[in-house]
Amino acid sequence: MINHPTVRRLCAAARAGGGGAPAPPRPTRRGQAFDLALAVFLASVSGRYASIAPALHGHAWHWLLVLVPFVPLPLALRRRFPLAVLWAVLPGALLVRHQSEDIAYSVGVAVIVAAYGAAAYGRRPVPVLASLLAATAGLVVLFGDAKLPHFPNGVIAVLVLLPVLAVAYELRMWRRRVEEERGRRSALEREQLAALERAVEHERARIARELHDVVTHNVSMMTIQAGAARKILDSAPDRAREAMAAVEAGGRAAMTELRHVMGLLTIDSTAGDGDPAATADLSPQPGLDRLDALVEGVRQAGLPVELTVVGARRAVPPGVELAAYRVVQEALTNTVKHAGGAEAAVTVEYAADRLRVEVTDTGGRPTGAAATGNGRGLLGLRERLAVYGGTLHTGPRLRGGYRVKALIPWES
Repeated sequence: MINHPTVRRLCAAARAGGGGAPAPPRPTRRGQAFDLALAVFLASVSGRYASIAPALHGHAWHWLLVLVPFVPLPLALRRRFPLAVLWAVLPGALLVRHQSEDIAYSVGVAVIVAAYGAAAYGRRPVPVLASLLAATAGLVVLFGDAKLPHFPNGVIAVLVLLPVLAVAYELRMWRRRVEEERGRRSALEREQLAALERAVEHERARIARELHDVVTHNVSMMTIQAGAARKILDSAPDRAREAMAAVEAGGRAAMTELRHVMGLLTIDSTAGDGDPAATADLSPQPGLDRLDALVEGVRQAGLPVELTVVGARRAVPPGVELAAYRVVQEALTNTVKHAGGAEAAVTVEYAADRLRVEVTDTGGRPTGAAATGNGRGLLGLRERLAVYGGTLHTGPRLRGGYRVKALIPWES
């Protein structure tokens, strides 16, 4: 299993996002316009009955008739504040119900619409249930003692068709919201999958670079040492034994670093087998403190190397230390393969604003290991340094030989 922070973060987000219900969508402009038109229509109907109530029922004008047209108006906000609208409409309807049966029925319709809005758009189940029970009791009071009024045929048709149209409109909007939500979820899943695939590809490239740096250097050193030991086995057996000891040391170093890389790759897969920390190799990656050992190993391979450190040592992030170490490792490996018999110099400068790592050689003849080069090492170094805002400059020197220079800023 690939152990990468981006991969783990995306997987966790996918698992967390898959279980919860999405938040209700914000009211659309079309829905708000519909609610406003419905509120104005019911207000006009109620206002009309309020205006004719004294003459029709033979009683004096009452100040409560002024409030009748305002009872349905809060319905314009029923999607945004469903419970508040219900509790604004219900007391007003109960307050004006005695003025006439026509008014009681007209404001009753407003209570029904408000109750539907509370049931459809309310987010808290307990307050919604309590509000619907209160609305049911209010409707019983509104319609319980009233007789069916004699509405004109046009008004009856409107009162019958209006709830049907409202329900049909709500169902259509609900289907549209479901389709939009489904489309958003599909797009989000596709984006997460694409990001996951990119993270996996980046991790594979990083692992490939790491393995290249580990294997190329150590195997090149071992090849050269073994070749030298073979040539001097008969004439200088003591030196041949030293060369073979260097081959053994290089093999052990390669195995140590390979176990470290493979331990990081398999740490997640061992989660179910006891304590993974006890089985995975979590030794630190090589850094600038191991340059002396690296240079000494190259010297044993027959390449004279001089290491110079300029400036006061300072704390360096582990990733930057590893990148600098790999620059020296790759440059010296290329020198051994492509410039046999040359001399090399390694300079590490702790400047005020950056870390400079430079490896130069005096040039020489290619060795038998030169045929294995494919240019991926330098390309991998550029990608590794780019993560920290660093740059890599490579090329021949005017006085002969080759130069590899890396500049890594302290703050990228």
